[in-house]
Amino acid sequence: MSDDFVIDNSVVMTWCFQDEDSQYTDLILNKLESATAFVPSIWPLEVTNVLLVAERKKRIGEADSTRFIALLSELPIIVDQESPERMIKENFALARKHKLSSYDASYLDLAMRKGLPIATLDKNLLAAAKRSKVSIL
Repeated sequence: MSDDFVIDNSVVMTWCFQDEDSQYTDLILNKLESATAFVPSIWPLEVTNVLLVAERKKRIGEADSTRFIALLSELPIIVDQESPERMIKENFALARKHKLSSYDASYLDLAMRKGLPIATLDKNLLAAAKRSKVSIL
């Protein structure tokens, strides 16, 4: 059985900020030594947005962002190329059904389509995944 999984940006970004690190997020990072993580097509925009906000708040510097992006490029993370039509129809319906943001619904949709567990720190996404019978890492 595959060890692959869907990873939410709430987990990924903890690797950039030491004060947000946890045993759970370290475990997920270590899991990438033997598994592949999948993310929806919006993920690169989410990552760069968090980094830009952190830079503007002087939480990190530009060099930190550059290093973090380089780190991410070395990890086995595959960006799913879902169609805009799917994003509008299925993700919108899923977001409405579970009262999620459309961003969070894209992670849930990906886990459901691929039949993979999800790694997330987001309580709403976690609850929606459980209701949808998606396994949680």
